[in-house]
Amino acid sequence: MEEGMQRLEQAMRDHPGDQEARTQYYRQRELLGNQWLAAAETARGAGRMAEAEAGYRRVLKLDPVNPRAANGLAELGAASRQDAMVREAESLLKKGDTAAAEGRLRAVLTENPGHGAAREALGRLNMQEERSRPDASAVKSPFEKPITLEFRDTPLKAAFEVISRTSGLNFVFDKDVRGDSKITLFVRNTSIDEALRLILATNQLERKMLNDNSVLVYPNTAAKNKDYQELVTKTFYLANTDVKQAQALIKTMVKSKDIFVDEKLNMLVVKDTPAAVRLAERLIASLDLAEPEVMLEVEVMEVSRNKLLKLGLQFPDQVGYGRLTPDLTNTTITTTGTGTSTTLGGALAAGNIDLRNRNNLTSYVANPGVLLNLKDLDGDSRLLANPRIRVINHSKAKIHIGDKLPVFTTTSTANVGVSASVSYLDVGLKLEVEPTVHLDEDVAIKVNLEVSSIIKEVPGPSNSLAYQVGNRSAETTLRLRDGETQVLAGLINDEERSAASRLPGLGELPIVGRLFSSSQDSSNKTEIVLLITPRIVRNVLRPAAGAPAVASGTEAAVGAAPLLIRNGALKGVAMGSSGAQAPTPAVRDTVADDESGKVPPALSMAMTTQAQPGQEVAVLFSLPGTNAVGGQVDLALDPAFFETGSLHLDLKPGGDGMLKGEAKVRLLAGTKGTTQVQVTAASALDAQGAPVSFTPPPSQAIVVAP
Repeated sequence: MEEGMQRLEQAMRDHPGDQEARTQYYRQRELLGNQWLAAAETARGAGRMAEAEAGYRRVLKLDPVNPRAANGLAELGAASRQDAMVREAESLLKKGDTAAAEGRLRAVLTENPGHGAAREALGRLNMQEERSRPDASAVKSPFEKPITLEFRDTPLKAAFEVISRTSGLNFVFDKDVRGDSKITLFVRNTSIDEALRLILATNQLERKMLNDNSVLVYPNTAAKNKDYQELVTKTFYLANTDVKQAQALIKTMVKSKDIFVDEKLNMLVVKDTPAAVRLAERLIASLDLAEPEVMLEVEVMEVSRNKLLKLGLQFPDQVGYGRLTPDLTNTTITTTGTGTSTTLGGALAAGNIDLRNRNNLTSYVANPGVLLNLKDLDGDSRLLANPRIRVINHSKAKIHIGDKLPVFTTTSTANVGVSASVSYLDVGLKLEVEPTVHLDEDVAIKVNLEVSSIIKEVPGPSNSLAYQVGNRSAETTLRLRDGETQVLAGLINDEERSAASRLPGLGELPIVGRLFSSSQDSSNKTEIVLLITPRIVRNVLRPAAGAPAVASGTEAAVGAAPLLIRNGALKGVAMGSSGAQAPTPAVRDTVADDESGKVPPALSMAMTTQAQPGQEVAVLFSLPGTNAVGGQVDLALDPAFFETGSLHLDLKPGGDGMLKGEAKVRLLAGTKGTTQVQVTAASALDAQGAPVSFTPPPSQAIVVAP
């Protein structure tokens, strides 16, 4: 092929004025380039990146300015860079550096929102986060160092002085910070960052990081936040969602006021605090998803059978006696060549006969007098339409196979005249569908089928024309699985007619009467059958079972990290006046070792590790070594594999002193792969209603294979 193109190019150069050679060269170059581009894009879609790159370069060698090939190479380079960033993020996740890994993944999704590996990795990262992301202004060192603090009615600035001397941190106070405020705090082996956040939150204070070991402390008021709290601006280019919808989401959930939208670019610009912008980013990522699409394969058949039998002698149904109109002249030619003319009838006023002159009266019947009908028709017709149409979720698709008949309408206007207008009437097959794609791979379809045909023409006034249209329609809503075919039939029109024309008396005689009669039998039968098969092209990206909720901060600080202390670190926290007693521990680890060092019992979960599609799986729970009298367990299941996405069961005492429970859930037919069964919540109570500590079981995997 390349040699042929080179010869065409050389011929064009040798004969610059040859327009035919020039046209032939450019036409062949375009056809060949499109063929190579299609092959390169196919290889790219199959993951053969080296083959795709070679194809794009081959096109550029043929046509150095081909925009599709240049863009394809650029996209391949971007995809390679994005894959490298995802691999780097995976490596960072293994090392435990979740912040850096999240930054890499979000950078990839900013460039390519549909990158599947980046979305999957980010989803796994979010599921691993048991706590929300720490505040962006926090620095790991030296704020992550453990510290033990015991303050009782201590002045605020004195407490900060103790922390500064112990940790080497620098604190700068705003002039409006009240130093005489007293705090009471008892914490052991907690990080400095968590202790500072507690002190600041309970005294209506806020902080701003100045460097790695310096903190500015100021009152948490609207005026001070405007002075000290830094704002960031981020631009979001939306690929699927309407920018107005995203704007409404951010205004409602994040309460951001500074938002700009560009409907032409489908772009959204948000200016807010870093925590609020991070929350907006996660919300937009969950909203900016591709709409589900479905391919509808429709087959419509109309089978029609017509039969007509017309047999017998048809006699005239009238015999007349009167004058013929107009005058008829009978000319007789003699043997001598002379002719005589005889008038058989004459002109007469319409509807009148002159009975005084009977010479011109003649008996007559219709001509011809007798007809022999020998007609037998047998016709079959079949109308088949097999369209395939792709439609977005909750959108209507219309199919019309037939004709548009013109209908003329005349209008008469005084002092103007008569004007005519034309309108068109749709006849034939009309199908309207509206699909709804569900998360469980089901498709609900609203179907409206109408089949119309012309029965006869109806003349109107002033030479206008109308049509009598026969119509059959069906409207329904059905729900099908992906790839399931549904047949809609029963629209049948069966018509039979029988008629006979006989001579009175003679036509009613047995056997012989057939010679004096003519019969006509006809039957028309039409049936319409509709077959519809949905095939899901793309469904919405379903969040993984047990995905954590997005931490949204507080009403006053949207998107801020939650105020938490690691399990087992907090022994007491309170605000009080002089003489206040330290309260009992406010937070206890329900699965931590008790004070005697005894390890709490473990809740065990037993189930099969391999199953077949459609099989019922039994999950058994047992909790030994406790004085509990009852308990509850909540399970998270993947709805892509199971009939339900969650399950609740009760734990009851067994005969051996253990709490036991059993649940059964059925796998969906047609599933294949590995799924997880995870305990999302578990609790047990003793006879006095007090909670019993125990260790929940880890998640278990089930391999589903036919």
